[in-house]
Amino acid sequence: MEMLIDFPGGARVDAHFGSFTVHTDQPPEASSPTPFATFLASIGTCAGIYVLGFCQQRGLPTEGIQIVQRTHSSPVSGMVEKIDLEIQLPASFPEKYKDAVIRAAELCAVKKNFESPPQIGVTTQTI
Repeated sequence: MEMLIDFPGGARVDAHFGSFTVHTDQPPEASSPTPFATFLASIGTCAGIYVLGFCQQRGLPTEGIQIVQRTHSSPVSGMVEKIDLEIQLPASFPEKYKDAVIRAAELCAVKKNFESPPQIGVTTQTI
């Protein structure tokens, strides 16, 4: 996959791929989330895709299901040390599927890439 990253003005930086654009910005005048917030959101939304698929495959209603994501950072470095995903299920959710819905969320591709992170190379090219 190739993305084009451009600078539309101010502190905004956008990523374009396919027919999509992901807008990011920086405080204090942010009109979009920061790149790091977007990165963190990809973890919870990816898990959500797997939970949604799990429920849809079994004909389970998704009404009332939420995922709460909590990020814990080191007070020294400020780096993220732990991310918790809490799948909140309505009381009507079948007990027999509770462990399975956790396993489904753990299949998230973003999470799996964290477990074996890619190398990132940075170069320049004069155009």
